[in-house]
Amino acid sequence: MFHRLGHFVVKRAWWVIIAWVVASFALVSFAPKLSATTDEADFLPKHYESIRAAALQEEKFPAEFTPGAILLFERTDGGALTDTDKADMAKVTQGLTDKHVKLVEQIIPPSDKSTSKDGHYAMSMVSIDKTKMQTDEYGEAAKGLRTEGKKLTEGTALKFQVGGQAAMALDQKESSSATDMITMLATVVLIVVIVGAIFRGVLVGWLPVLLSLLPMIAASGLISFVTDIFDLKSSPIASAIQIVVILGVGTDYFLFLMFRYRERLRAGDDRKSAVANGVGRVGEAIASAAGAVTVAFAVLILSELGMFTALGPALAISVIVTALASLTLTPALLAVIPAKATFWPGRKWMEEPTGARFHKLGRTVGRRPGLVAVLSGGLLLVLSLAGLGYQGTFDMAKSMMPKDKESMVVMDSLSKGFSAGAADPTHVFLSTADKGGAKLDAAALDGFGAKLGQVSGVATVAPDHKVSEDGTTADFVVTLKDAAASNEAIDSVTELRSTAHAAAPGGSEALIGGTSSIYKDINLAMTHDYKLVFPVAGLLILLILGLQLRSVVAPWYLMASVGLGFAATLGATTVAFLKIGSEPGLMFMLPIFIYLFVVAIGTDYNILIIARLREEAREGRSPRKAAEEALRHAGPTVAAAGFILAASFATFMLAGNVLFAELGFALAIGIALAAFVMAMFFTPSITALLGKKAWWPGHGAMPDHGPESIGEREPEPAGRVRS
Repeated sequence: MFHRLGHFVVKRAWWVIIAWVVASFALVSFAPKLSATTDEADFLPKHYESIRAAALQEEKFPAEFTPGAILLFERTDGGALTDTDKADMAKVTQGLTDKHVKLVEQIIPPSDKSTSKDGHYAMSMVSIDKTKMQTDEYGEAAKGLRTEGKKLTEGTALKFQVGGQAAMALDQKESSSATDMITMLATVVLIVVIVGAIFRGVLVGWLPVLLSLLPMIAASGLISFVTDIFDLKSSPIASAIQIVVILGVGTDYFLFLMFRYRERLRAGDDRKSAVANGVGRVGEAIASAAGAVTVAFAVLILSELGMFTALGPALAISVIVTALASLTLTPALLAVIPAKATFWPGRKWMEEPTGARFHKLGRTVGRRPGLVAVLSGGLLLVLSLAGLGYQGTFDMAKSMMPKDKESMVVMDSLSKGFSAGAADPTHVFLSTADKGGAKLDAAALDGFGAKLGQVSGVATVAPDHKVSEDGTTADFVVTLKDAAASNEAIDSVTELRSTAHAAAPGGSEALIGGTSSIYKDINLAMTHDYKLVFPVAGLLILLILGLQLRSVVAPWYLMASVGLGFAATLGATTVAFLKIGSEPGLMFMLPIFIYLFVVAIGTDYNILIIARLREEAREGRSPRKAAEEALRHAGPTVAAAGFILAASFATFMLAGNVLFAELGFALAIGIALAAFVMAMFFTPSITALLGKKAWWPGHGAMPDHGPESIGEREPEPAGRVRS
């Protein structure tokens, strides 16, 4: 099939190129405009307690709000606030109200209740339109408060600072404003330089970057259509990750084809025949790899986390479009560009090196597969065991920003003057379970509040709990001892839930709301995903591998190596940041990102190697000789693709914060393990040890049939290629 596809594309190369240009720009031109969702209910299903609590709060206490920003006042000389200072604070908050800062809905002036016990700090709560939380406008509201507030405090003894969620969003954007550009430029430079060096050409270095442009455009338009037609959610982070995926996967598939193209040129094929034969021989590997990655992304629609249900289909579409481009657009361009121009100014690209390092590696694996399997598998196992020390954290702010950013300074000051959880309190709602409108027993409320105060992680419970107008719901404002996003606060919410549920009077129900409660439920949702999404993805990828290899045995040890790779990546990152480093925990979503990029994309390398192993076996070579030849010919492809992708992810570490350092390190080490340990050593050594059993019940050792098998068993160097 792929051999026929290759000949079709080569014969109609210009039509294929024109079709891609027209289709890509038509898709993006007529695609519906989408807006990213910001509703909390889209992040977690409605049955989770924190979302039910938020809905109850909106229904029964519509005037209440979770502060979008915190205004912190203190004296410039560090002394206690005076009566004059308090009067000035009132003027400042009123002045800010009169300024009508965009998106700011309400500013509550400081009071005795919002003043620290030592009198050094006072805070004001600000309500900001929460429907804009995922937009730049949300952070700009904090910027407006800072600018106008500092003007209003001029001439007073007050120091004015703005913290809270909106301020953190603003500071995060400013502290990492150049991160995306640096990462993109670094990735492009890496691809251009490394691919150019490998193939000893200038144009060939730029081709994978240029060939990614049309798939990016087409995928964006197609994603918009699919999202609109099927009423899917649009994730605000999908576009950024989509670029990384298309560049990474596209470069991998480009290298898969280019190495085969050059191999066929060296074997004596003319340019167009080399392109067609290259597609015929590597097309199945590209399609299978794309299928595995697409499945891995698509099953995220089963996730209980809204951001992943939105992200999964978008990334799946991106991979499908990239794979189609790799099998049609890329060979079409290679068919119309003279080989000499593609590899210019290199002169030795037609010469196959003798005694190359991958030939030596192949001989080592072929002669001692048992030793290689033990060493490579042992390394993965040791690193996997290190992953048992994994500890996640939700405290994203500390990971993403320097301590001297204003929002971080405010957070630190709040911890000193109040409890760390004062800026983002937890709400406990007690509501009658009777839908008939029965009112709460007022006499039981004080006792309920007292029991909440006995929870170990609770700092205070506001004595003046609020009761809804209909008398059916009471709101207890609980301040935790620890910051809302900390693991300690999440643990406290777990205990608080147990206490509140048990202490709820007969006929009533207790619900816990607030940031810490949301993070607790996100943790529960992720546990659900680990138990459902990962196994389903594994089974579907197993099926794809089985269909590609016509084997029952090989897919199982391939999936085992992928599982080891995932665990080893998590283990290596745990050692780097928790054992050697001093971080309290790793980013809570890190395992999902390892799954997305290491397991999904890293599987490509295993598929490429196993496809070559199968090809060599079907040409009649012994299992050990097949392993040797597979590494000799496919090893450079895997090494180049793995190195480029790992180095690209490593550029995340240039962002200068812990979050991106963890992400960059994990993805880089994971891709390196997938390419240089699993694909190049573990998979071929196990296959060599199993021999013909690896292909059972297929007939891997039988000669191939059909046009795909045409060609020499071992390409011989040719003197000159026809352009």
